[in-house]
Formats: sequence, C-alpha cells, structure tokens
Amino acid sequence: MPAIQPKLASVPKHGYAKTLAAQPVGSSAELVSVEADLTRGLHNFSIVGLADKAVEEARDRLSAAIRHSGYKPPKQQNKRIVLSLSPADLKKEGSHYDLALALAYLVAAGDLAPLNEEMLFIGELALDGTLRSVRGVLPQVLAAKRRDIKTIFVPPGNAREALLAEGITVYAPASLAELLAHLKGEKPLPRLVRDRRTPAPPPALDLQDVKGQESAKRALEIAAAGRHNIVFYGPPGTGKTMLARALSGILPPLSDDEMLEVTAIHSTAGLLSGGEAVYWPPFRAPHHSISHVAIVGGGTFPKAGEVTLAHKGVLFLKVGSQCEVCTV
Repeated sequence: MPAIQPKLASVPKHGYAKTLAAQPVGSSAELVSVEADLTRGLHNFSIVGLADKAVEEARDRLSAAIRHSGYKPPKQQNKRIVLSLSPADLKKEGSHYDLALALAYLVAAGDLAPLNEEMLFIGELALDGTLRSVRGVLPQVLAAKRRDIKTIFVPPGNAREALLAEGITVYAPASLAELLAHLKGEKPLPRLVRDRRTPAPPPALDLQDVKGQESAKRALEIAAAGRHNIVFYGPPGTGKTMLARALSGILPPLSDDEMLEVTAIHSTAGLLSGGEAVYWPPFRAPHHSISHVAIVGGGTFPKAGEVTLAHKGVLFLKVGSQCEVCTV
C-alpha cells in the first residue's frame, strides 16, 4: 500500500490575497474575511458581499489613497479586480473596511508580501492616505481576541479604545504609507501601551449637594443599594429631576467586565469621547416625546435605543408633569 503523502501548506497565489476585518453587530462583532482577486481582462473594479453604500464607495477612496502612498492604484490597472467580503450573507456597513480592502489589493497586485492572517485591520482612508477614526472599534477588537487574533491595526484616534482589551498588540499608523513601511520591515511602528490612569469622577450631581429632601434621598440610597426602580411624584419645581440625576453618582463604578460591555455599546453607537472608556454607570434621560424605536432600538438600520444605552446605569423617564421614573 503506498504511503500517504502529507498535506502541503497552501502556497499564496499570484493575483489573490486575503486580509481580516470585522463587522459590528449590535454590541458585539463578527469577523469578516476580505479577499482580493486580480485577473487579466478589461478594467473592472467591484466589491461584493452584501456591502452598503459606504463600503462600495471605498473604491474611490482606495484608488486615491494608494496613489498618494506611492503605488499604482486600481484604476490604472488594466485588470479585472474583485474584492469580496465574506460571509456573503452578513450585511457589511461602514467605512472601517477601507484599510483591509487596500492591503488585500496591494498583496494581490504584488506590491506587498502575503500577510499573516492573524492580524485585524480597522480604519477609514482619506484621499491622501491618512487614517481616520471609526466607530465600533472595541467590539471588533474583542471579537478578534475571542478568535486568538492578537495583533490589531487601528487609526490613532481609536488607539485608546482598542487598548482597553487586555493581551492585545495594538499599532496605530497615521497613514497607509506608514503601515506599509511597517509591514515591509522598513520602519517598524511602536507597540502601544495602555494608559492606566485613574478614571475621572462621575460627571453627575452629588447627592450631598442636595439640601433637604431627606426622605427622597433615603429612597435613592435604598434604590441604589438594591438596584430597585423608583418613582418620584410631585408638582413641578420640587426637585424630582435633580434627585434623579444624583442617583447615578451614588452607584458603584463598573467592574472591568461591565466597563468593556458598556463601552462596547457606546462605541458602536458612536458616543465615546476621545476613546475614553465608560467607567461609571451611564445616565440616560430621553425627551418625553421620544419615539418607540428610539427608546427600545431597531429601525431600518438597527441601532441601540435608550434602554440599551442605559445598560448597567440609570434610565430616567418623565411620565408626566408630576411623575418621573428612574430604572436602575
């Protein structure tokens, strides 16, 4: 009986390349494979894989960014270019695919050596090749970590957010040219280190600043200790809203797991300020005229509602002119 030949490792094909990106889904994310295929024929440049308008428009951003980075852009190639995002049945939204698409094309065109598939690329490209910040970075990084992908490339504006995940190597190139120089070994980028500064105190009214209202303050302390809901009833001007705003200030800070969970939600919604993590229970006070979709989430393009944004925190609802409700 002839001996069984060992399976050879796959050899990178000329004109084909693969990189890794991710798609935020709710407060989590799914990994997305970005494949590029270049073949001879009349010029045609297409992006497939259930992509929305922002992803399809990446063709023009990629061409300009690659040209300004010193490489021959796709539009000057007399080839059929196909960029595929898989799984194909997952809706692809946002401009954060630009970086992974550009690198897949450059590898397939022979301008860059094949890349290690254990690297995640996130970022939007400006026409001059610089990297712009995007939303939903933390859920993408956590999804990569669950798949044992430990090297992440993000725009500089998203570096602090990406570093919130422990055990991840984060690089923040300022431009496509800087990233290519790093990948070629010409000018390595510095590995970023997490800044472990003490978080600022919660931006909320302190309960000790409220004068009087002893019964109401006692009720707030009980609600905070037991995570109970509380209803304030009384005429306008008696301090119901002020007391409600003081509730989040007496809640304990979020644990590390809770911080990542809440920050991921706010990251996807685009509510993070400068990439700063959410260390304290959030306080949400929607207007009384808010729609059903805005408060519970959903819509044509599903987004988190006020209920989701108040996760692990306080949701303050004004039921009428004399009744207000806090849910913890």
